[in-house]
Amino acid sequence: MPKLNETQLEFLERPYVGTVTTLRPDGSPHSTIVWVDVVDGEPSFNTAYGRVKPSNLERDPRISLLVVDPSDTYKWIAVDGKADLTTDGADAQIDKLAKKYLGKDSYPWRKPEEQRVTVRIHPRRVTTYGLD
Repeated sequence: MPKLNETQLEFLERPYVGTVTTLRPDGSPHSTIVWVDVVDGEPSFNTAYGRVKPSNLERDPRISLLVVDPSDTYKWIAVDGKADLTTDGADAQIDKLAKKYLGKDSYPWRKPEEQRVTVRIHPRRVTTYGLD
């Protein structure tokens, strides 16, 4: 499995949104925008059970993530891999991401009935442009 280098990790630490693609039951792609985190050197994001992404990933863990620099669309990273889901630390992670993306100490749209989940991507392929 490829490891992300320091330049790639620093890029993912910036407050750029990513596009995550999972696979629906019929095999068609499902793409959504996510806030991006890095956990132990691997890309990660946060969602909630009951949404499409977790159910797709529990059935088929294949995933892709594309993050593009909004001020220079010729700088990007694409990561394909397998996803792991965990609720451990997921509430803290969504608050961390709210700070990164909104400047708020806690996630303002938290719903008491939601179970947050951290999705961690174990890279199988990493492609970049403009990050060299």
